Amino acid sequence: MAVLAAVSAGAGQGKEYPGGLTLYVLLTCAVAATGGLIVGYDIGISGGVTSMDAFLHKFFPSVYRKEQTARGGGSSQYCKFDSQLLTAFTSSLYLAALVASFFVASVARSLGRKWSMFGGGVSFLAGATLNAAAQDVAMLIVGRILLGIGVSFAALCIPIYLSEMAPHRLRGTLNIGFQLMITVGIFSANLVNYGAAKIEGGWGWRLSLGLAAVPAAVITVGSLFLPDTPSSLIRRGYHEQARQVLARIRGADVDVADEYGDLVAAAREASGAVDVRRPWQDILGRRSYRPQLTMAVLVPFFQQLTGINVIMFYAPVLFKTIGLGGDASLMSAVITGLVNIVATFVSIATVDGLGRRKLFFQGGCQMLVCQVVIGTLIGVEFGASGDGAAIPKNSAATVVAFICIYVAGFAWSWGPLGILVPSEIFPLEIRPAGQGISVAVSMLCNFAVAQSFLPMLCHLRFGLFYFFGGWVLVMTLFVAMFLPETKGVPVEKMGAVWRTHWFWGRFVTDMDGRDENCDSAFHKGNGIAVREP
Repeated sequence: MAVLAAVSAGAGQGKEYPGGLTLYVLLTCAVAATGGLIVGYDIGISGGVTSMDAFLHKFFPSVYRKEQTARGGGSSQYCKFDSQLLTAFTSSLYLAALVASFFVASVARSLGRKWSMFGGGVSFLAGATLNAAAQDVAMLIVGRILLGIGVSFAALCIPIYLSEMAPHRLRGTLNIGFQLMITVGIFSANLVNYGAAKIEGGWGWRLSLGLAAVPAAVITVGSLFLPDTPSSLIRRGYHEQARQVLARIRGADVDVADEYGDLVAAAREASGAVDVRRPWQDILGRRSYRPQLTMAVLVPFFQQLTGINVIMFYAPVLFKTIGLGGDASLMSAVITGLVNIVATFVSIATVDGLGRRKLFFQGGCQMLVCQVVIGTLIGVEFGASGDGAAIPKNSAATVVAFICIYVAGFAWSWGPLGILVPSEIFPLEIRPAGQGISVAVSMLCNFAVAQSFLPMLCHLRFGLFYFFGGWVLVMTLFVAMFLPETKGVPVEKMGAVWRTHWFWGRFVTDMDGRDENCDSAFHKGNGIAVREP
């Protein structure tokens, strides 16, 4: 208990600035958050398209034949969608996003957040067009690669943009707008899939893939009207413009001198503390950045191992596997999408009140129970072999109910907070690089899950849910022990959170959050030009 109490140290150390939520900052953050639509739409649309018979028959005939055989009880229900080519289609996006994340960080640092969002929208628009017109698997995969680049831009730049624009007391609420748009994108995709599956003539999948251009156009056009963030403008030398933007987002009658001065001081410290041309070496090599680096790696790593993408991405496939018909499986996915949206509003309403840690812990416990129950129910009905033709309707409805409870737990914990926390913990000098690492880890884990889920479902069968449940237990304990509370702390003052933490305080020791002895050793050992402030 003493350790858990010490973990909470550092919460509430935020400095108060004047100004609150203005209409301008609300609209600005709302427009930026729409970039989440492209991420969510892709998650929702791909799983639905890969359950459409016309799509499978055209591009993946071997999967189509196995599915038809399984419908008659002639093969395992667990293995009917196991195909390396189908897996390559779904996972190519994540591999492209992983590679792109390493140069997106440099673009965001050099050109700012605004134009990075614009570039992501254009790439996603091109990918959607190519997929809708696809004639073979190669065209599909190239389109997915372009979509992946767009997702990388959105996932890296938008959370940072929201965290830098929002008043610190409402940073969690406004940042979670991005996750809310992801859930809306998933829900919209499920509705599109449900309607497209009913289109006669076998071209409904083209409509599903092509409508990805709509959210892409929203963020592409919307980004043209957005200002860049004060932090990014100061970092690139546009001081007067930064002051004007800060005054506008905080309110015309608000004195922003104190906050502006702290932003300038943070930028000056950043330029004096590290070689800003090479932030990757600094974040990976300096001991004082160890806490942030750990969170940048483990938070997205754990987020993907909650199993949520297995549920949401493959929801229609999963519901087909447990015996629901094609239309019923898509409708069940629509239901889970709606639950996802509603539960995200719970997080928006509570994240800046209850804080990040309590939501992480409660959501983790809820997901753990649901994973165990879902795995047990499927295992009892299908058994170890999975040769049963279908789960009885009552049991299938129970599985769907617990999936909804699981989705709700994720949607007010690891879903939004897995994006919020990495975007708010980094100092300015390494913020794009740190978020780049977070996105890279997320996409790598997405790629691994997408590559392995169908084979794992085939081999682990119902034990797959126990596998993810075990990871949920690990991540819940990790958060309880090692994640400090960050609510109400300005991003430029986040160093205090780490200095007062029972474990991370040993890595961050001096007044400005940097271990000067380690900095000196790093400077000498790596030959990096570190200018003294």
